[in-house]
Amino acid sequence: MFSVIGQDAMLGIVSHIAFMAITWRILMGVNVDALIKKGKVFEARMLLIFLTIVIGTTVSNVFLQLVTWSKQLQYLL
Repeated sequence: MFSVIGQDAMLGIVSHIAFMAITWRILMGVNVDALIKKGKVFEARMLLIFLTIVIGTTVSNVFLQLVTWSKQLQYLL
């Protein structure tokens, strides 16, 4: 039983990190210079970091929820 909890924890950590890395790569391709005032480089980077965390975590949570639901399908019958 405890090994399943450990596996779920490891899957959650890896999933969050992976989806944040994917989100970061995608956001690096977006030109945000038009949205940010000149000279506000720090603020622009902080915005990208926060967007990466929010979007990556949200997508990861959806993925983890789907994994959890698929594990619970065996109890349907």
